[in-house]
Amino acid sequence: MIRALELARRGIRGANPLVGALILDPAGQVLSSGFHRGAGSPHAEAAALAAAEAAGIDVIGATMVVTLEPCNHTGRTGPCSQAIEKAGIARVVYAAADSTAEAGGGAAALSAAGVEAEGGLMAAEAAELNHRWIRAMGDSRPFVTVKTAQTLDGMTAAEDGTSQWITGSAARADGHGIRSRADAVVVGTGTVLADDPQLTARDAEGRTAERQPLRVVVGSRPVPDDAAIRGSDGRFLQLAEHDPAAICRKLYARGVRHLMVEGGATVTSAFLRAGLADELVAYVAPLLLGAGTSAVSGLGVHTLADASRWRWDETGAGPARLVGSDLRLRLEPVPEPPSNERLPSGKRT
Repeated sequence: MIRALELARRGIRGANPLVGALILDPAGQVLSSGFHRGAGSPHAEAAALAAAEAAGIDVIGATMVVTLEPCNHTGRTGPCSQAIEKAGIARVVYAAADSTAEAGGGAAALSAAGVEAEGGLMAAEAAELNHRWIRAMGDSRPFVTVKTAQTLDGMTAAEDGTSQWITGSAARADGHGIRSRADAVVVGTGTVLADDPQLTARDAEGRTAERQPLRVVVGSRPVPDDAAIRGSDGRFLQLAEHDPAAICRKLYARGVRHLMVEGGATVTSAFLRAGLADELVAYVAPLLLGAGTSAVSGLGVHTLADASRWRWDETGAGPARLVGSDLRLRLEPVPEPPSNERLPSGKRT
C-alpha cells in the first residue's frame, strides 16, 4: 500500500482523486502497477490491468492493492469493479472507502461477484493525500485551482497597469496545460475590460487545444459584445456573482468538477479569503517592480497567527521547477485535523 500511495502521488490534481494500484501474485510479487493520470484517463485499477495485459501477464487469482475503493459507475471510463472481476482478480485490498453517491459500492459489487474485498489499510494516509478533493466533493463544489503569474515582489502588473507579459512563453504554455484539463476557467469583469483575454487553452505554438474549458466571467459589469472571451463556440458564461461559494455551486450544477481561477487580484483574493482554493499554482518571474498591482490583497489577516497556511505539494511534477526563465510553485492548504469520516458525495470521472 505504501508503494501504491507513492504511485498515486505521481498523478495530477483536479476533478478526480489521486489513486495508485498494484497487482500482486500469490507470493506477493508485483506483477504490474498503474496510477490515475487525470480526468478522462484510465483509473489506476484499469491502468494496472492494461499494463499486465500489455506485458502478457496472467492476473487470474492475483491480488490488487489500491488506494481508493474501486469505482462502481460509468463516467468517462467504465466501472473498475467490473474490469477487476472480468480480469479474474481474486482479492482486492483498498485503503479509503469511496462513499460517493455515483461511484461508491465497488467493494460490495466485487463481493457479490465472488471477489474478496477488504478496506481500511492505511486509510488515513490515503484520505490525507486527497484531503482537499474530499472536502470539495463533500461541499458539492468543484476542486479549485488558483493560478497567479507574478513578479518576485508579488506584483501582477506595473504601476501604469502594464502586465503583458510578466512571465515568459514557457510559463504561459504550462498554464494553458492546466486550462485544458479544467472544466471551467474564471476571471472577473475587471480582467476582461483591462486585458481582453481569450481564456482558451492553447499549445506553445498558439494552436487551440482539443479540450476547452467553459470560459466564465464573474461580476455585474457588462462584457462587450466583441470581447475575445466570448468566442464563437458557445463556451462562454457570465455570472452576476461576487460570492465564490455561490459561483462554485452554480458551476457544479453545470457539471464543472475542476475550476481554474485566473484572477485578477479581486477574484483570486475572494477565493482565498473564502477558503475555496484547493491548489495554488504561482508562476514567479525574475522581475522586481516595487509598486503596482499585488497578486493577492484583502485577505483579512491582521496578525501572523491568522495567516493562511500552505504546504508544498509533492505530487505530480513536484512543488517547484523552472519553466523557461520562470519558477513554477505548487502548494496546497495545510490539512485540517484528521477525522474518521468516509469520503463524501461526489464522483470520479
